[in-house]
Amino acid sequence: MNKQAVTQQQIEAALIASFQEGSVGVPLLLLKHYKAMEVSEIEVMTLIHLLSFLEKEKNDFPTTDEIQERMFAAPDQVIASLQKLIHEQFIMIDEDTEEFTGIRSERYNLTPLYRKLAKRVAEEQMARAVSVRPSALTDENAKNIFTTFEKEFARPLTPMELETISGWLDKDMYKEELIMTALKEAVFAGKVHFRYIDRILMEWGRNRVATVDQAKEYSQRFRQSR
Repeated sequence: MNKQAVTQQQIEAALIASFQEGSVGVPLLLLKHYKAMEVSEIEVMTLIHLLSFLEKEKNDFPTTDEIQERMFAAPDQVIASLQKLIHEQFIMIDEDTEEFTGIRSERYNLTPLYRKLAKRVAEEQMARAVSVRPSALTDENAKNIFTTFEKEFARPLTPMELETISGWLDKDMYKEELIMTALKEAVFAGKVHFRYIDRILMEWGRNRVATVDQAKEYSQRFRQSR
């Protein structure tokens, strides 16, 4: 009996290992937002299979037959699904030409999908920031604070960074002008990243710094002490 138990545990362990090895990373945002983005279940499964071919089989341009073999959908439905995803710019096809042989190759590129998901989350964060505090943060002010951060960072903000700013405003109740002052302090210190700005705001909060003038005075005292 003991030998049987060990054998069963070994089988179960091997199966679990195979499950883990065979998993595919599907973006959670895709599962949450595909309905709102008017992507059908067939189209979502097509995207998931493209991810599977790319991640697990290193096949970046599977044929429609290869995709359809793994789905209940008819071949014409799979073709229509791919055409729609390309037409509506969820995916694109990149073309490469081998330098020495001149042989052309194609591959699916899923970057447009990630951009669409990121844009949607960013728009939701903007809307939430405005709706939660309409009296303190108007639509124009919301655009200003996000735009200012993007200008200083010299790139678009990620969904997580947008969430961080929204949290400062909505949960921590930091004033907009205080956040902008903390950003200026980070730029002045040459440490333009969110963790540093968050530490500045937390330090001001612990020391009851509530206005821009108090923040400037506190920062000046801090620099003199250093």
